[in-house]
Amino acid sequence: MKKKTFPWSRRQALTVAAALAACTLGSNGALAQGAWPGTQPIKLVVPFTAGSGTDIVARLVAEKLGPALGTSVIVDNKPGAGGTLGAAITAKSPADGYTLLVHSAGHLVNPWIYKGLSYDTIKDFTGITPMASLPNVLVTAPAHFTNVQDLVAKVKAKPGSFNYGSAGNGSATHMNAEVFRLAAGLDAQHVPFRGTPEAMTEVMSGRVDWFFAPMVSALPLIKSGKLQALAVGTAQRSPALPDAPTTVEAGVPGSAYLFWVGLFAPAKTPQPVVERLQAEVAKIMVSPELKERLEKLGAEPFTMPSAQFNKFIVDETAKAQQVVKAASIKVD
Repeated sequence: MKKKTFPWSRRQALTVAAALAACTLGSNGALAQGAWPGTQPIKLVVPFTAGSGTDIVARLVAEKLGPALGTSVIVDNKPGAGGTLGAAITAKSPADGYTLLVHSAGHLVNPWIYKGLSYDTIKDFTGITPMASLPNVLVTAPAHFTNVQDLVAKVKAKPGSFNYGSAGNGSATHMNAEVFRLAAGLDAQHVPFRGTPEAMTEVMSGRVDWFFAPMVSALPLIKSGKLQALAVGTAQRSPALPDAPTTVEAGVPGSAYLFWVGLFAPAKTPQPVVERLQAEVAKIMVSPELKERLEKLGAEPFTMPSAQFNKFIVDETAKAQQVVKAASIKVD
């Protein structure tokens, strides 16, 4: 006897399909896009201290990303070893979209100055999107130099007699300084500090001749007259200091340096999750409210699609290696 079949209604079929999709697991164990993020909180690992430029950007984004995704987004500071500690923690986390990394351009420098890293910067991460660019500004004590040309002329007249500070070996402030020094052909002594505040204090005193300070940190001191801004290190002028030329405009071709903060996920994070995150962050970064808040910090929105960002990472990692080698940058 032939068994009767009872055709499902369209509504029943859609209900079952949705249930199956929600239960489907990806090859790496991550829930399919239909179930992500649900109500589970998302953690943004920041490998620097609270109040750093990277941390500030992460918190601005987290504040808006949570409501956009319908869950909470928590910033988790894991400072140490130039940002490699937090990166290692993220690399070893499940690739399920719930643990992400907010890192800077320094992420691409670390493989060349730290030996024996437990992760591979390229293979163990997926770039989601850059989020913001944070220009560095070439600062000196007031009246220490007239302008960039004056600095270059005086340093070349007395090789080895001048010094420049940084927030540590391999930091963005150090990389910017080395790109400038190499492009200008200067012979000067590098003085690394524990962080930006210490370096700026020494510059204000005149004991350190110049420093490529993060705009977010230097702007209040520039406006108060405690620091003099000679130029910005980026390829374009900063709206925060429209009268300050770029170092290229000031006569040092090849000296532009881009410092940025970006969002990363462990490798093999499902592509639908990556694309959702990229789309939401991109919308957040260009919103009028966030653009205004970034502008007050001297920062600017900077986003791109994930595929483009991953190519950018490969290219910038190669550039970082060239600078590290040319400047003989090492971790003390």
